Amino acid sequence: MKPAPPRTVPDPGRGGARPGGALLAASAPILAMLAALVLVAVTGFSQRSAMPETVEPWVFGFFAGRYPLFAFALVYGLAHLARVAAEPGPASGARRIVFGVAGAVILALAGLYPTFGGVILRAGFATGGMAYLTHQPLWLAYGLGAGVAAALFGGVAGVAAFTANRPLRPRLRRLGAGALAFLTLWFGAIVLGLSGPLGLGPWPRRALRPEETGLAALLLVAAALPHALLTTARRLRPAA
Repeated sequence: MKPAPPRTVPDPGRGGARPGGALLAASAPILAMLAALVLVAVTGFSQRSAMPETVEPWVFGFFAGRYPLFAFALVYGLAHLARVAAEPGPASGARRIVFGVAGAVILALAGLYPTFGGVILRAGFATGGMAYLTHQPLWLAYGLGAGVAAALFGGVAGVAAFTANRPLRPRLRRLGAGALAFLTLWFGAIVLGLSGPLGLGPWPRRALRPEETGLAALLLVAAALPHALLTTARRLRPAA
């Protein structure tokens, strides 16, 4: 009798993961983001909520009233980084912890320091504002600002994920994957920035109403889904 050929088990760290596990892992950041939204809505958290004076600038401020859903985008980014650091891959445990924690801290600071929005929203707002002041169409100025914010957000999150649990060998294919990831984040930034015109309401000046919570959930899912699907496709791709 001929011996049966050895079974090849897909390596989730290099692609070829089982579809069910990959879909569940890719949806985890979206679920974390929606869980944060539900918590905010259930507790009635808003600017009227009591909090330490030293923490308040990091939570509320100029950009919190204009781009309130950015707070949940940060939750998505942190959860995505945690998922990448925890999934099977080439990194050692120490590398995952050190660079995963460092990346999470840098991403949080980029989005919250010196006040809510951090350098991410400030750079996007400044770019869009300057483009508009130089007589560019409003849609172009808005798109440029969203692109700069997405580039900063994706750049910090991407470098953090790469150092935490990605092969350190350079590959040309990763440039294409990074460009696609940027486009998905750019789309997400555009969607989140339209929350006010689409009727989200004045949160965080007051608590979220049920209908506003539903609209916010739809916008968050629509903004994050392309990036999540891209991440899923990468995990399902067979190893080369």
